Amino acid sequence: MSAYDYSFRDITGADLPLEKFRGKVLLVVNTASKCGYTPQYQGMQELHDAYGPRGLVVIGVPSNDFGKQEPGSEAEIREFCHTHYAVSFPMTGKEQVSGDSAHPFYRWVTGALGKDSAPAWNFHKFLIGPDGEAVDWYPSGTKPVSEAIVDRLEALLPAR
Repeated sequence: MSAYDYSFRDITGADLPLEKFRGKVLLVVNTASKCGYTPQYQGMQELHDAYGPRGLVVIGVPSNDFGKQEPGSEAEIREFCHTHYAVSFPMTGKEQVSGDSAHPFYRWVTGALGKDSAPAWNFHKFLIGPDGEAVDWYPSGTKPVSEAIVDRLEALLPAR
């Protein structure tokens, strides 16, 4: 199994198979609009703008799993992200990302990287290599534009 075996619904309800991103590097982030980490949307957009042309796809996965900090509808989440952060990277529909009812992608990636990699809060990040394999994970407090993430992207993406 690889990330390409999984599919989400996008925030408008259309199919979003990860297969469509085959050969790209994915940064999959569970998000919430009413969290102290919500300003990380800005860093996610910065990564999308800077590294998208080189093959990075940032994917936001809204979730109400932690602190009930994503209570809105998908339309409200979409509007919030566009209005406050000019988000242009793919966003999925609202999903469970933790526990036994987590989306199958999240069960797969935490199985691949170990139980310690499971999201413990909003804005937890998973890095997927261009081969669809799970590469690494970063806790909520790691900013998207952190040295740790940027250095790993530079190693995974083709040179400029």
